[in-house]
Amino acid sequence: MSRESSPLLNYGLFGVSGGSATAPGGASRSLGTFFGVMVPTVLSMFNIVVFLRIGFVVGQAGLLQALLMLGVAYFIIFLTILSVCAISTNGAVQGGGAYFMISRTLGPEFGGSIGLMFYLANVCACGVYMLGLVEAILDVFGKVPGSSEHDALRVLPQGYWYSLMYSSALLLLCLLVCLVGAKVYSRASFFILLIVTLSLLSIFISPLALSPRSFFIVHQDGANITYNASYTGFNATTLRSNLYGNYSRDYTTAKMMTFATVFAVMFTGCKGIMAGANMSGELKNPSLSIPKGTIIAVSYTLVIYLLLFFLVSSTCDRVLLLQDYGFFQRINVWPPFVIIGVYCASLSASMGTLIGASRILHALAKDELFGRPLAPAKVTSSSGNPWVAVLYTWALVQVVLCAGQLNALASLVTVFYLLAYAAVDLACLALEWASAPNFRPTFQLFSWHTCLLGLLSCVVMMFLINAVYSSASMVLLLLLLLLLHYRAPTSSWGYISQALIFHQVRKYLLMLDVRKEHVKFWRPQVLLMVANPRSSCQLISFINDLKKGGLFILGHVQLGDLDTLPSDPIQPQYNFWLSLVDKLGVKAFVDLTLSPSVRQGTQHLLRITGLGGMKPNTLVLGFYDNCVPEDYFLQDPVFRNVTEGGGRGGGGGGGGDSFGVDIPSLQAHFPPVRDAESSRSLAPDEYVSIIADAIKMQKNVCLARYFFQLEVERERGLGGWRRGREREKGSIDVWPLNLLRPESSGFVDVCSLFLLQMACILNMATGWRRARLRIFLCVESESGDQGWMAKEEKLRELLGKLRIRATIRIVDWDTVARLHWGKKPRAATPGAGGGGQGADFDGSSLATAPSAACATLPGPVSDDFLSALNRLLRENSGDAVVRFLYLPCPPADTSQLQSYLSQLEVMTRDLGPTLLIHGLTPVTCTDL
Repeated sequence: MSRESSPLLNYGLFGVSGGSATAPGGASRSLGTFFGVMVPTVLSMFNIVVFLRIGFVVGQAGLLQALLMLGVAYFIIFLTILSVCAISTNGAVQGGGAYFMISRTLGPEFGGSIGLMFYLANVCACGVYMLGLVEAILDVFGKVPGSSEHDALRVLPQGYWYSLMYSSALLLLCLLVCLVGAKVYSRASFFILLIVTLSLLSIFISPLALSPRSFFIVHQDGANITYNASYTGFNATTLRSNLYGNYSRDYTTAKMMTFATVFAVMFTGCKGIMAGANMSGELKNPSLSIPKGTIIAVSYTLVIYLLLFFLVSSTCDRVLLLQDYGFFQRINVWPPFVIIGVYCASLSASMGTLIGASRILHALAKDELFGRPLAPAKVTSSSGNPWVAVLYTWALVQVVLCAGQLNALASLVTVFYLLAYAAVDLACLALEWASAPNFRPTFQLFSWHTCLLGLLSCVVMMFLINAVYSSASMVLLLLLLLLLHYRAPTSSWGYISQALIFHQVRKYLLMLDVRKEHVKFWRPQVLLMVANPRSSCQLISFINDLKKGGLFILGHVQLGDLDTLPSDPIQPQYNFWLSLVDKLGVKAFVDLTLSPSVRQGTQHLLRITGLGGMKPNTLVLGFYDNCVPEDYFLQDPVFRNVTEGGGRGGGGGGGGDSFGVDIPSLQAHFPPVRDAESSRSLAPDEYVSIIADAIKMQKNVCLARYFFQLEVERERGLGGWRRGREREKGSIDVWPLNLLRPESSGFVDVCSLFLLQMACILNMATGWRRARLRIFLCVESESGDQGWMAKEEKLRELLGKLRIRATIRIVDWDTVARLHWGKKPRAATPGAGGGGQGADFDGSSLATAPSAACATLPGPVSDDFLSALNRLLRENSGDAVVRFLYLPCPPADTSQLQSYLSQLEVMTRDLGPTLLIHGLTPVTCTDL
């Protein structure tokens, strides 16, 4: 996109250590590995869970299951970290962290949808930390409900609305800090980490200094309930009693706990691995800092969690662990150590997620994936701080605080984070499977096995934790994917889907062996030669309906000689043609060539277009006549509504930017249609020679006339313009015999069967299914040939074997035939097929019937015969939507080429949309 910098420039600025330390938007890149990655990651993982939920996890699940949970959590985390490290060391990482890596790897659809989900995960996590902080404050300073005892510290009233007020005030404090900027927070976070570390040290030292003691814990559940809990110090009996699970009701939510719900709570304390990656916009060298800092931070936290699990399992009885989540204060040598640690960890984690979420939102806004709703989030301060994105995030966290309880949000937060981790693993897996040469990360400790295992682990754990939340998140993800697929602007980030498709298509093309082709699975593979798409759009859309899932290629020959040109003029044109394909909503490839003549260029395209078994077998040409073509661009709103050109409508939408090609540029590229005085680049003899060349090359040939009269009903659809209502009326007419040679009155030669097949294919296409298929059988009732009834029955039997539903119309053409015969001798056996053309094949031989001899014109015929033939066609097929006629071979005598063309012109004059077809290959089969 024009708003993006060159990828090489980006790499030069941010991917090389020692390069410029200025990020886009003027933000200073001043953070290193320690302050930018390690400290935020450790603090994010040493959040409220460390101080207030370790006892909850061990008390509910027991030590063994708690260690299993920790192992599963860190197994998922380490696999995801391997993927993060691989992606982050494969190029320059800018602001946005995980979102930037996913979007630049998987493309805007996946990147935008996963990025928004990851943003929501951070928002919910910030709310969880705030609620945990309020819970810790009320444990110390909150009034005990129903208690008559006076405590100077317990002065804060408790209740839902009070908790909401306290959390809102604390969130406002975090907002003020975040508005100052990430740099201030990162410097302050080091001192916070020191305080948290001292608090943890005091927890580890306390069992060595404190003697065993008992506590009375009071909960109000309708009435005051008192629990007798004890701290035993290091004790083997205590350890044995805490080994196994004892799931019970959580006293904060009154809900019965399970393995999944406890794991969800514990995982909220382990999921901060992206905290450093989210700061990628402020890192001096993110490709170095993110892997190194994240691995060290996660390893450090794993050790601390293991020590804490063993500590509480060995020193505290089950009642203390289950009934007082803040028990660390009770068993500490100096309780304020724990209180200070809880407050610092919670505030730090809250500010970290608030800043990280705002950076993700800012990156989403800069990429303009969600349009105007996020546009204000692009605004930054002079120092580069996205303060509007911070305000957006603050407002959403404020909404989350209404949930009221930490444990109530844990499952949702965990599901969102697991979905984001799964997306990172998917991104790395896709890069590895695509085998792109440019995917060569400096971090090598990963493989597609680790990526796939991490992806599956995340998905499985999501559904084990909460199937409802997981299903809802998947549905939301799919909706976002669809929205971005149809509405997001095109990007130059690269689409991993294209790399994967290329990788797989190459494999399958090699497997598509032309020696194994069978007529049962034949389908048209069409090369449509287009001189100027302004006058050919209706024909392009029609052939798109006719291809039946086959190959469809738009070919164009530009006259010129590369020796006389400074550069190839063809390559810059592909974007315009591909944009045309998008606007028309057809499924077609484009192939252009430069040649001294149209004939030579068409030969080139027929020979080299396609790969392996995917090569065109049918050539379609517009008819050569003197009609003045109409400009379709002036009829279709998608081409003439220039006011939409400034909008965004990637990929064939309503006239917006499509890979840099807007409507005015598209109109300017294709020249105006030819008028009556304009010279033509193609002579009649050359046009007929192209037909002859294609037949020599064993290609089927179709000549399309009057298709500018075809009504292409379209309605606006997502992603472009498509065919609208199916045709309620009209018919598809087939004349399966060579009308210019009445002596060849057979109807089952290869060419005739080809006509029937093509008409049947069109009748199967969406939009043509309600059109009636009519087959016309011409008979000479005055010639003494009384076998026309047998012919009709034979044709009906053939249609039954071919499973073609059609109406047979008998046409008496004695008058026309008399004009043809004139003084010529009549063929002895007109019903025999005339020169090998009309052999009545039985159905079983259709698959292997050899191609009939090429039926050429019988030489000059009278104008009266041609005019009568034209009248016959108009009288019987005047109401048809499209007509399929038999196309004879061009004459071998080059002096008769213009006569051949003029005969075809008179025969089809004023007939309406008509397709003249010459088929060379068997295409029908009656075998199963």
